[in-house]
Amino acid sequence: SQEAFRWALGLISKILVRTILEGSTIVMKAVNANSSKLIRKALSCAPRNKRSEWVLTIQVGTQQISPLYWSISVGNLEAAQAIITDLLTIRADRERYYYGVDALFTAHEDIVSVLVEQAKTLVPTLFDGLVWRSRHSVDGFRRVNYYVKHVLVNSKGGLAGAL
Repeated sequence: SQEAFRWALGLISKILVRTILEGSTIVMKAVNANSSKLIRKALSCAPRNKRSEWVLTIQVGTQQISPLYWSISVGNLEAAQAIITDLLTIRADRERYYYGVDALFTAHEDIVSVLVEQAKTLVPTLFDGLVWRSRHSVDGFRRVNYYVKHVLVNSKGGLAGAL
């Protein structure tokens, strides 16, 4: 019976080590440290077209976890704020623009309700990121775009649950 216990404990330890190693990305280390500076540093290594993937989905064995949801669930709101701010920053290169709003709401259709329930302080950060303001003003007016499609309509075309 001791041999069986050793074998089971050895198997469990191998599984835990594998899970920790596979899920131990620089983004998850920054999330666990709850540091916006480390989040920005980790994402500076990501190509523009992969930034949203790095903060929305990590594959650990057969399971997927979200660094954004993980940071919210454990109360690391500084890291969550840095992730949301980065996702909702418009970037460009020679070929295209990158804006993570579609990736965010595709991965987490319920992000508004999750923030309202678990991290109310991040709701303004989310909604600020859904607004683009032109830096140019004409006759005292400034052009503004509101990206609220995902807040109003879900992926099936019905009213979103956030309303």
